[in-house]
Amino acid sequence: MAAVTAALVKELRERTGLGMMECKKALVEADADIERAIDDLRKSGQAKAAKKAGRTAAEGAIAVAVSDDGKTAIMVEINSETDFVARDDNFLGFASKVAAAALAAGEADAAKIAALTLEDGSTVEKAREALIQKIGENIQVRRGALLTAETAIGAYVHGGKIGVLVGLKGGDEALGKDVAMHVAAVAPMVVNTNEVPEAELEREKDIIRAQPDMAGKPAEIVEKMLGGRIQKFLKEISLVEQPFVKDPNTTVGKLAKDAGAEIQSFVRLVVGEGIEKEETDFAAEVMAQVNKG
Repeated sequence: MAAVTAALVKELRERTGLGMMECKKALVEADADIERAIDDLRKSGQAKAAKKAGRTAAEGAIAVAVSDDGKTAIMVEINSETDFVARDDNFLGFASKVAAAALAAGEADAAKIAALTLEDGSTVEKAREALIQKIGENIQVRRGALLTAETAIGAYVHGGKIGVLVGLKGGDEALGKDVAMHVAAVAPMVVNTNEVPEAELEREKDIIRAQPDMAGKPAEIVEKMLGGRIQKFLKEISLVEQPFVKDPNTTVGKLAKDAGAEIQSFVRLVVGEGIEKEETDFAAEVMAQVNKG
């Protein structure tokens, strides 16, 4: 049986808002599988939809470059070991140069970006190695995301840690930036409800059917309730259906429509998303040593 660590319990608490004991029990029953534990907690009615973000522990920055015509843009994630380095001018300058080179080449693959040539004639990889020697920390070009749009791209980077690109048909850069800010804050899954993967829909349906208030009800009532809740779920995760963060009285879709625009696509990157970083509990280490003594 997999170990249920304090870090897992902490993450489950953050993602569900439940107490420590409920989270620990759920993880034990789910054999330390956090996604399974979340599904089980939702099926039992103890937790609502949990935050989708995985552990975000690695440091670094998101850099964005947009083409002169505003129709193509790229984001790159550059990782460092500490936030102190992530705010260093040398590091940020390197990130900007990498984004510019990636845009010029139309390249989003990290391995291929490493071989690109910068304005000073060195490759991205050589510049990275030189920066490591200067700063004394491991620096990695982790990933890139390239987006093209019919009319305009809105770009937004929040605190250097969350980057969003939004592609528009119609509208302008200002509208795109407003929508990108919304995406940064709310993290929708798709643009439109019909883009939700079938597997995700079936997973949600299984969770809803297993919730306590469904028990003992006739099949036709269950299906009717299921339909309503699925529609609510779709609206919550679809960008155009979400209330706009700067004006909850309108949806993002209506905001775009009123501006004569259509949202075609978006991409959202979070620094360190999906990377586990070992956290040291120094107080626990000290107590362990004291107890040994």
